Amino acid sequence: MSTFEQLHDTALTSFASDNYSGFHPEVMAALAAANGGHQVAYGEDAYTARLGRELTELFGRDVEVFPVFNGTGANVTALQSLLPRWGAVVCAATAHINMDENGAPERVGGMKLLPVATPDGKLTPALIDKEAWGFGDEHRAQPLAVSITQTTELGTCYTPAEVRAICDHAHALGMKVHMDGARLANAAAFLGVPVREFTSDAGVDVISFGGTKNGMLFGEAVVALNPDACDGLIYLRKMNMQLSSKMRFISAQFLAMLDGGLWLRSAGHANAMAARLRAAVEGLPGVELTRATESNGVFAVLPPGVADRLRTRFRFYDWDEAAREVRWMCSYDTTEADVDAFSAAVAEELGS
Repeated sequence: MSTFEQLHDTALTSFASDNYSGFHPEVMAALAAANGGHQVAYGEDAYTARLGRELTELFGRDVEVFPVFNGTGANVTALQSLLPRWGAVVCAATAHINMDENGAPERVGGMKLLPVATPDGKLTPALIDKEAWGFGDEHRAQPLAVSITQTTELGTCYTPAEVRAICDHAHALGMKVHMDGARLANAAAFLGVPVREFTSDAGVDVISFGGTKNGMLFGEAVVALNPDACDGLIYLRKMNMQLSSKMRFISAQFLAMLDGGLWLRSAGHANAMAARLRAAVEGLPGVELTRATESNGVFAVLPPGVADRLRTRFRFYDWDEAAREVRWMCSYDTTEADVDAFSAAVAEELGS
């Protein structure tokens, strides 16, 4: 009998990150089901083969699927496949690849990032043009790819028309398009349209398909929506230390998420809890909501001292400390009671 000791309070909840939650019970069941017996390693297993078929159906075209361990690995590997050594990537200044991946695109991926300031985390053709220049100039890293984040780090969501406009513009300039889809499911739930409408049908070349933030234990997938635009993914994944020997356990999790629409239900619930939280605090005196709530995050500015007092009861992060802007994130397992308790605590601290 196991004597493993549980070391944390399972009643404790936070609004810091959708990475704080555990993984979904249906994913746990899938891992247990995939655990019996032997399967060929390094992706030649029945679960990874099935995942390829499922994602081909989801995106509405033949795709190539490369499960990986984490989001940074997915982004770096995907972007490398689009670029020559002299290539650069135009991205929003707030993009995860620019702000939260500790130089991995530059140091591991060997590419230059060309960040652009945006008002809402979203690029547009006009904003892309701020860095999409100098083609043929040997003194400038060549802007050959665009990376967009869906949903963005500011919780905003690109519409299918916005993604199409970016892809058409980038392709006309000879550039390729990557989508960081760490919260792709949240976008699909918010937009209420098939995911293909704002990915493959809109012209995206390669996507980092997120799982960890939406109820998986670990794992993401690089999905080549346009395999002709991507070169060497099979080698890049190994070179970047993202090739799992027991890949069936990443693929089985994705299959559980896709089965019956669990990925959309989980993301839709997280979005709904963020909307509930926004509605609960937006009328409170002293709370200034700063971003649109189009996924599972709420951004707000609080009076001096309130955030620090609140953090003694609930964990969350500053987004812009100088501006006193905080970010509150909801997860697939956030409950209405969690939201109500947190919003009540916000009201109490505002009145202190």
